[in-house]
Amino acid sequence: MIFQDYVFYALAAILLIAGLRVITARNPVHAALYLVLAFFTAAGIWLLLEAEFLAIALVLVYVGAVMVLFLFVVMMLDINLDKLREGFWSYLPLAGTVGALMAAEMVMILGTKYFGLAVFAPPAPHAADYSNTAELGLHLYTDYLLPFELAAVVLLVAIVAAIALTMRDRKDSKFIDPAAQVRVKRADRVRIVSMPAEVEVSEKDEKAAS
Repeated sequence: MIFQDYVFYALAAILLIAGLRVITARNPVHAALYLVLAFFTAAGIWLLLEAEFLAIALVLVYVGAVMVLFLFVVMMLDINLDKLREGFWSYLPLAGTVGALMAAEMVMILGTKYFGLAVFAPPAPHAADYSNTAELGLHLYTDYLLPFELAAVVLLVAIVAAIALTMRDRKDSKFIDPAAQVRVKRADRVRIVSMPAEVEVSEKDEKAAS
């Protein structure tokens, strides 16, 4: 075995352990951190496949943006861990059955009969000036242009739906119209009243005056 094979098996083992800890960790913060580790390890496997752009995109998008935001939200929320654990054992038989079926399907599909070095040879090394970003863009905007546009439309519909759900008129929500704030004048908010000056007179002054 060459050194690259040892690196792959080490990264694969770390990825499996991190994935298991994501679903078995009791603390949500720890689960999010293990998910960050899984993303980093998957990026390392992408680097072994000479897909540097996908590896960097995985780290920047998921680890640098999505997971950091998710981690901050989890840390700021007051999550009741005891309530989350309620009903765990009641759903365990169904979840175990579904997980076993999914694992069996993955073994049947990803077996050596359909995958492996006998069916798929390892990728040939590319030249020094090879750009996988240009290759990815070429395939994405030529061979897979229609699926790419359909995915963009689906994401646009999801964004519009999320905005529509959050912008509902609620009786308990406070809404401020920026246009009304801009049109406000001083006379509408402040009224200046002229009042005579008042001087406080002490008891000694009143006796002296009398």
